[in-house]
Amino acid sequence: MKYYVFTDIHGYCTLFQDTLRDNGYFEDPEEKKILLLGDLFDRGGEAQKLQAYILALMREERAILIRGNHEDLFQDLVTRDRGRPLRHHLHNGTYDTLEQLTGLKAGYSWSSNMELARAGRETPLFKEIIPAMRDYYETRNYIFTHAWIPCQSWYGRLIYDGDWREADGAAWREARWTNPMDAVQTVRAEDKTVVCGHFHCSYGHARYEGKGTDFGPDADFSPYIAPGIISLDACTAASGRMNCVVLRD
Repeated sequence: MKYYVFTDIHGYCTLFQDTLRDNGYFEDPEEKKILLLGDLFDRGGEAQKLQAYILALMREERAILIRGNHEDLFQDLVTRDRGRPLRHHLHNGTYDTLEQLTGLKAGYSWSSNMELARAGRETPLFKEIIPAMRDYYETRNYIFTHAWIPCQSWYGRLIYDGDWREADGAAWREARWTNPMDAVQTVRAEDKTVVCGHFHCSYGHARYEGKGTDFGPDADFSPYIAPGIISLDACTAASGRMNCVVLRD
């Protein structure tokens, strides 16, 4: 199988489609899937367009969806947090996505928050896309996940957990916030390569290769590739680019 792998699209649907086209996806006659490693929304302004496109990919069975921490945030916003414009929802763009998808605007009363939450629970993102997401997808040579696999911790140091495939929802939720380029320094997933996103690639290039800075004019947002990891988050909102790797396995 051939996989076109993306992560952290963050609501930039046009750039996502353009990047598919630039990588030859639409002309490719081979058997193939699009692998999306989470954080589909929040940041960009094309939530409605992206939601429709993801639904089309799902119905045509052309995509495999991995859950990211921003999907957790959206679920929290419309359930546990009852539509309240809490600071982290505003900062992470989750509230903006809720407004885009529902056509409603933020209010500052209990009733308006509850109305937004109810409308959010009726969106295809909540009812169809998020339930179709999995924690990871595994092939012979790769493990695809949003950030990293669940690990144990010992005095702040991550340690490999051989039972990570059986980890519960809370462990996976925590793993989705892990910086994968730091994690791979102490935790490898057997003899496989973890393909992931979540944290901007320029961090790995700057910290572990001595190339440029995180967000300066010399920042390198190309995929960070090292033993045990292919990290893809180009921080699209800052860089204006989107990474894609094409893998066969």
